[in-house]
Amino acid sequence: MLRHALKRDATVPATDPAAAAPAALTRPALLALCACVLVAQAMVAAVNLLLPQLAASTLHPTPGQLVWAVDAYVIVFAALLIPAGALGDRYGRKGALLAGLALFAAGGAVSALATAPAVLIAGRGLCGAGAALIMPATMSVLIHLTPPERRGQALATWTLSAGLGGLAGNVGGGLAGEFLTWRALFWAVVPLGALLALAVARTVPRTPARSDASVDPLGALLLAGALLAVVYGIIEGPSYGWTSAAVLIAFAAGAGLLAAFTGHALRAAHPLLDPRIFASRRLRAGSLGIGAAFFGLFSLFFVNAQYLQYAKGFSPALTGLAIVPLTVGMALVPKLGARLAERTGPRLPVGAGLGLIGAGLLLVSTVDAGTPYALYACYLLVLSVGTGLCAPSLTLTVVAELPAHQAGLGSGLNTAAREIGAALGVAVVGTVLASRFHGDPRDAAQIGAFTDAMGVALRTAASALLLAALAVVAGYRKGGGARPRRDAASGARGAC
Repeated sequence: MLRHALKRDATVPATDPAAAAPAALTRPALLALCACVLVAQAMVAAVNLLLPQLAASTLHPTPGQLVWAVDAYVIVFAALLIPAGALGDRYGRKGALLAGLALFAAGGAVSALATAPAVLIAGRGLCGAGAALIMPATMSVLIHLTPPERRGQALATWTLSAGLGGLAGNVGGGLAGEFLTWRALFWAVVPLGALLALAVARTVPRTPARSDASVDPLGALLLAGALLAVVYGIIEGPSYGWTSAAVLIAFAAGAGLLAAFTGHALRAAHPLLDPRIFASRRLRAGSLGIGAAFFGLFSLFFVNAQYLQYAKGFSPALTGLAIVPLTVGMALVPKLGARLAERTGPRLPVGAGLGLIGAGLLLVSTVDAGTPYALYACYLLVLSVGTGLCAPSLTLTVVAELPAHQAGLGSGLNTAAREIGAALGVAVVGTVLASRFHGDPRDAAQIGAFTDAMGVALRTAASALLLAALAVVAGYRKGGGARPRRDAASGARGAC
């Protein structure tokens, strides 16, 4: 996740005792770091469970504003992830983690106090900025404090915490929606942030900073602007019209900012992300595959709670528990996917996994109010198995296709691709749903129209995902995949 996490600290001489014998990772420090990861990830999932409550609240958000309430967190997180990691490397990882927790808590307070949708969206974006500091800082501290022989185990614990965060967010969001209010969920972030900050301050040692770490603020600004402009155009298309000046300008601005970012990165001595790393066909395929997988997952997440509560009549708490089958394949299948990749190469598990995700979306697109939950859970399992099957190979591809000293960049690229895919999945499904359904899903007479619109939205997402899967599988064909050139790698050293 962090560009610099796996690179030796350049500011500490090899003879420095602190460099030779860094502080050991204690169990309390590990628990504090993993708790930070769990809470940050939980808030991504929790808001999806509260969409019906937010839609019926006194804020009176439009369908587009509901999409922004979810996507603001993910977009800011994705856009700031790599520069936030660089800030931690340059000015101190523990300080970055504490600053991230403060921003996270402040964002929760702003969201809880919201009197208008715009304030809620701003609070969610502030939480996303906090998460962008929290996630890379926790991983970087773990790597720095853990000896090489135990690093894999520590990172596995970090990854498990992120996965458990999604489950905790679904359950916690459901409980808050049923027994409390949506404001209570955001208020809960404030004391949680304070407690975590206290735990980090007391248990986590400081790690050496790196004065040579490049933040590249211009590159970060250009990339964030490009992503925001494209997502804005997708979300606001139904409201303004796809050929309206506002939407066309947004897409043109996104393309122009992306071109400007590419030109800047090619010229900069220490760019945020050097485009030349994508000379590797497999790296392109792996990045696209990760984005496509999370595009599909978050497409489902956006409509899942609404379907279960509106069409099936589930309570918010039961809705949170009803998505548990989606975690089964993600927890049990990755080992099978890794073994299959060892025997056959990554192309088979990647192609089969992405195909199953697309198939799962197509199956879920057929449900209506009369679909038994047991059948719906089976559809979730199909999607879950697909995710678990392809995820290990895709992640390994992104990291392995870069030189060893750029492993940190590979981790950051992996997470950025995941979050960008998630943001686009929410935007696309939310936009299609809003353009096809204009009624009130709380009205029993309109449930059929709602599930029909949901089906169209999921089939649209599945079609896009399956097209991307074809491109990904083609990228894994044997031969011809050039690795990034060494001069490109050197040019991107500031990004790793």
